[in-house]
Amino acid sequence: MFTYTEEQKLLIHSVSNFAKEYLAPKAEELDETEGYNQAAFKKMAELGLLGITADEKYGGANLGALETTLVMEKLAEACASTTLSYLAHSILCVNNIQANGSEAQKQKYLPKLISGDWLGGMAMTEPGAGSDALGLQSKAVKVGNKYILNGAKTYITNGPSGNIFVVYAKTGPARKDVSTFIVESCFPGFKVSKKLRKMGMRASPTAELAFIDCEVPVENLIGKENDSISHMMKNLNLERITISGISLGITSACLSYTTRFVQERTQFGKPLSHFQMVQERIAEMATQLDAGRALCYAAALRFDSGDLDPTLGAKCKLFTAPMGTRAGLDAIQLLGGAGYMKEYPVERYMRDAKLLEIGAGTNEIMRIIIAKSLLHLKEG
Repeated sequence: MFTYTEEQKLLIHSVSNFAKEYLAPKAEELDETEGYNQAAFKKMAELGLLGITADEKYGGANLGALETTLVMEKLAEACASTTLSYLAHSILCVNNIQANGSEAQKQKYLPKLISGDWLGGMAMTEPGAGSDALGLQSKAVKVGNKYILNGAKTYITNGPSGNIFVVYAKTGPARKDVSTFIVESCFPGFKVSKKLRKMGMRASPTAELAFIDCEVPVENLIGKENDSISHMMKNLNLERITISGISLGITSACLSYTTRFVQERTQFGKPLSHFQMVQERIAEMATQLDAGRALCYAAALRFDSGDLDPTLGAKCKLFTAPMGTRAGLDAIQLLGGAGYMKEYPVERYMRDAKLLEIGAGTNEIMRIIIAKSLLHLKEG
């Protein structure tokens, strides 16, 4: 059994209390209206969560993948979709700049992001390049002291209201000639072309972005030109570990809710909890949750120790994402007709969970990553 440090116990306690007070009461409403919990994000800033992996000199908490995964889990127990927006901000944007940006870039952008004054995101997926992360069509051409960026991105979390985005684009003819840019939403040529409607994660605003001769200052290039693959993959690995925390949180919420329900609901003169088939599903859910936690916490510890094995995140996501979906479906089944009604949260749990089998690389891609590593196969 995993043993938490005293600091981790305090973190879990404070985040759990925050989630119960600021996320849970708004989850149903925001799911219905496809809203965005801006007040919660400002409160996260006060708790030091928006820069959880960032250096303290920029206002960050300087914590690791393990603590981030714990936070994701506790937030997602209350509202998975707000947690997804939090991940896009804190890991895909803030951590990316912290890990790969120049000192000038960190000083310029991190304090605004960590304070909650600005909302961040990351733009990688394109209409024709989702699972094929290196199949980008967006291009950036250096002209004087600017890059001229053209292309389209889709399914971008925080897209409708983000202030800055970490954007990947081709800067050369080779497949791996990919560069990374910090793009502010106020830059000429940047456009939110369409807000997207989704089956689940509806309180996590998502959009299509267009870059039409978008002017990006040369100083907003992260790292070197044509040299983004290594840090892209490292950040994806961290994303997959920490996003698995959301699956853990959803599964935990399903288990807690259904356990209470089957003890209170009676059929044929006795509580549902007395029926063996009900007990079987509850037992499976609990066992899967413990196994998922063990896998994710171990992977996070290895990542924090400097292990760059790309299968760390892939294995976490491959195991926990379908686990969350199954937990949602089982919760609906155990509640019966009530589970299918929007008055009960379990149908939302299931809808939110399904996205995690798709986002951050589909689970089919996770299988390929793991198999290639085991078989020592190269890209291509």
